[in-house]
Amino acid sequence: FVQSAEEAARAVASTRYPPQGVRGLSHMSRASHFGTTKDYPNVANKQIGVIVQLESPEALDRLDDIAAVHGVDALFVGPGDLAAGMGHVGQPMHPAVMERMTHAARRCAELGKPIGTLGETPQAAAQYRAAGFTFVALGADLGLLMQGAAAALGALRGQSSDRHPDVHVHTLAEGTVVASKGR
Repeated sequence: FVQSAEEAARAVASTRYPPQGVRGLSHMSRASHFGTTKDYPNVANKQIGVIVQLESPEALDRLDDIAAVHGVDALFVGPGDLAAGMGHVGQPMHPAVMERMTHAARRCAELGKPIGTLGETPQAAAQYRAAGFTFVALGADLGLLMQGAAAALGALRGQSSDRHPDVHVHTLAEGTVVASKGR
């Protein structure tokens, strides 16, 4: 939720070890291979990538300033929060939201800065790529897990064959239900 160049600079500083930043130092972390990486803080400072997330109309208004911050490697637009901030709650594909996002993608292309977003459906992802987004996340872990679970449950509820005429399905709401072929 970066809103300004100053916030972007603080975000970058939080990812860097001193003297380039303010990140807490631990020589025995997993990232340092438990202290076996020689000169780990300097090595890590050179390998860190920072993607700042812009989620409001005000942040998009400051896109050029935010993108210019040294250490900001890419931008990411949060379509749900942007839509809400524009008065289109629950409508991340609203034409006005898509217009703002397309402008942001085009501006980042002009600046040579990668920009990404979240496409919750394959159709949304295709639209964002067509609008010029460099990278598009395809859902979030919990959403993908729930979609997979719903698909598996739907497949189980629809199963019935001559070999397995009775299918037992258990739900918290209904308990165990026996679905016989022909019912």
